[in-house]
Amino acid sequence: MSGPIRHIVMWRLRGETPEERSAARVKVKTLFEGLKGRIDGLTHIEVGMDVSAVDYACDVVLFSEFTDQAALSAYANHPEHLRVREALGDLRIGRFQVDYPIKETGA
Repeated sequence: MSGPIRHIVMWRLRGETPEERSAARVKVKTLFEGLKGRIDGLTHIEVGMDVSAVDYACDVVLFSEFTDQAALSAYANHPEHLRVREALGDLRIGRFQVDYPIKETGA
């Protein structure tokens, strides 16, 4: 697969109280957004924190884009990404992922 690819991940996070869950959300957001400009081929990264408060919602969503599949594959084992994963430890209790090619649109 060639061309840009979008990588979206949603997590449920550990936390016994609303305050613990909120702190966990901020930690995930801060660590992942800290990757901006540090990984070749990562062209966009943002992290959204759920505000719906519905019981079936994920806590956090990572929305990122890469130049191509090779860049996304390299990201998986990049030392900066691995550092973030290690720092989060077992904070993440559920994970859902979708990767798909970005189609260029003519406007």
